[in-house]
Amino acid sequence: MLRHRGIRVSCALIVAILSVVATAGCQSAVSRQQNSAVRSLAPGEPAPRGGELRVGVLNDLSPKTFLQIGTGTLNGQVVANAFDTVIRYSRDSLTVRPALATAWQLAPDGRSLTLDLRRDVTFHDGRPFVSSDVENSIKAYLGGPWTPQFKRTAAAITTFDTTDPHRIVLGFAHPLSNIFDLLDSAPIVDQNSLADLKAGKRFNGTGPFRFASWQPNSSVRLVRNEHYWDGAPPLDAIRFVVVKDDQSLATRLRTGQLDVADGLSYHDQQLITSRYGFKEVTFTGGEEQQYVGINVQNPVLADVRVRRAIAYAVDRKRIISDVYRGSGYTVNLPWPRWSPAHQSAANDTYTRDLPKARALLAQVGPIPRLALDFSTQGVDRVIAEIVQSNLKDVGIAVDLVPNDQTQQASKLIGGKFSGLWLLQHGFAQFTPSTLAVSAYPFNAAKNSSNYVNPAYAAAADDAWTTPDGTSPAALDAYRRLDDIWLNDLFLVGIGVVLTKAATAGSVGNVDWDRRNQLHLANTYLTTAGKQ
Repeated sequence: MLRHRGIRVSCALIVAILSVVATAGCQSAVSRQQNSAVRSLAPGEPAPRGGELRVGVLNDLSPKTFLQIGTGTLNGQVVANAFDTVIRYSRDSLTVRPALATAWQLAPDGRSLTLDLRRDVTFHDGRPFVSSDVENSIKAYLGGPWTPQFKRTAAAITTFDTTDPHRIVLGFAHPLSNIFDLLDSAPIVDQNSLADLKAGKRFNGTGPFRFASWQPNSSVRLVRNEHYWDGAPPLDAIRFVVVKDDQSLATRLRTGQLDVADGLSYHDQQLITSRYGFKEVTFTGGEEQQYVGINVQNPVLADVRVRRAIAYAVDRKRIISDVYRGSGYTVNLPWPRWSPAHQSAANDTYTRDLPKARALLAQVGPIPRLALDFSTQGVDRVIAEIVQSNLKDVGIAVDLVPNDQTQQASKLIGGKFSGLWLLQHGFAQFTPSTLAVSAYPFNAAKNSSNYVNPAYAAAADDAWTTPDGTSPAALDAYRRLDDIWLNDLFLVGIGVVLTKAATAGSVGNVDWDRRNQLHLANTYLTTAGKQ
């Protein structure tokens, strides 16, 4: 007995020693990852060159949804780094900046736009970029198999003058207040290899990185474009690593297997950056909104009193504080604070008020059980449980319906949710008219709530067809949209949230766009961080 006990003690001691050694090795790797060359570059100091940046993402490439925003982060990362757009917005405002276009002129009546194009741009296969590529790219954007959100705006471009290979004149069916939203978002693709792009076989762009390889459910690798018109990037390559869940994403970043993590839970993001010293990237200008969607064709939810009861029942403050760790603020309307359409006072129209919710439901009578769909990726499961509890407090019972991201997106686009659903939406960070003519939840022509209202369609069209999106006429249209949202509540806003990423100390100069896509043309790795 004693001998056996001694063997157990010895084995335990050996295991403990090995655990200490393994832990020390892991901590050493983490320490190296966190602390490698965290200094900033001096003014005028050139960025270090070389190395492969490893970026962890949660979704694989999906060619059939390649030009749709928000249907998979890896699609967007490839678009942002292997392709260019005609113009780019500033990160902190809707100021238009040059990209493939160097200058532009909108006609006084808003019915046409002239764009002067760069003369020194080639596709990755060496073919020169010319004005017809802009025309063909917009037509490809419309042609599918994808269903991009700016499709209505692209369809309103009725003429293309490409007589000059370095200038294009776009003619519109009517003034388009959000034309630059489209030109900031739609990538310039190669018409000659479009069939291969749709099949996921070839990604021939003009961007700072060339597509090298795709291993499905594993990784995508991009390599430096030595002939990029804006100068060859510092990095040799980028490897986007597909990770199965956000917990694995956090672990791989901490243990030095990744340099950047895109898609961490807000809890892990806060922990990694506050306790373990990784750097935080906050995608300002790319705010998203969390909301409860409502199918108004459901007989129960067709009664606006039930929808208002839901708006009074939801605990917005708890969701922003507990789930998003304070990275956002509560709203009833979708606009971020810097938007020309923002109204601070209107965002207090509905706050958590259980007596008001119960009084409304008392007028309606018993409520049958409702379905609440949510995406199994990200934070929606936790939010779904909070909303389920909130609604139970006022007498509405809901059954949670989990969907993977593909299922959730398909139901959203097709308007197939039977009752309630949870999602985040973007597009309020663009020209305000874009929300009501482009975003699936809000689109006045066809939306996910199956909501139809001639007054809503008229306000959306008035906002869209006003040449200047900040003019008094545009602001008047936004207010009409706001009044309809607050009165009819086919969506219940919860809060504006800021998306974040985390990087190792060895990563410098990360950029992003208004769609929360990383732009890595000027990103570098310090010598200690290179692979």
